[in-house]
Amino acid sequence: MDKIDRAILGILAEEGRISLRELGERVHLSANTVGERVRKLQERGVIRGFHARLDAAALGLSLHAQVEVKLRPDTRAADFEAAIRHIPGVVDAFLITGANDYVLRLACRDQADLVRVVEALRAEAGVLDTRSGVILREIPVGPLPL
Repeated sequence: MDKIDRAILGILAEEGRISLRELGERVHLSANTVGERVRKLQERGVIRGFHARLDAAALGLSLHAQVEVKLRPDTRAADFEAAIRHIPGVVDAFLITGANDYVLRLACRDQADLVRVVEALRAEAGVLDTRSGVILREIPVGPLPL
């Protein structure tokens, strides 16, 4: 990956819907050449997809929480990971080191919805214990270092 690929990635991270023509102009390449570079970055798995950033609050999901999860001893990681895919409100999951097994990020309508998700984690996903914190503000710090 060279300097131009890194520039392409930086622009796409900010403006995923930019046209290949405009992207090419910004990195001083033709649309065809920049399109070929983007295709190769996708093939190599560097670009995993293009997604819309949704406003959770506009969708009625104004309460966000971080939940640390400790699995029951008889719960396999693969089973937990499969189960959380079917629990509405679980947005992200991270396998971690330390006293707990996972950290989840939830997007909920309100406190009652948060309780519903936590109860579902215990009942359906093999969770022994949780530790929750409501996210008060998200501070975007920056893109991945390229």
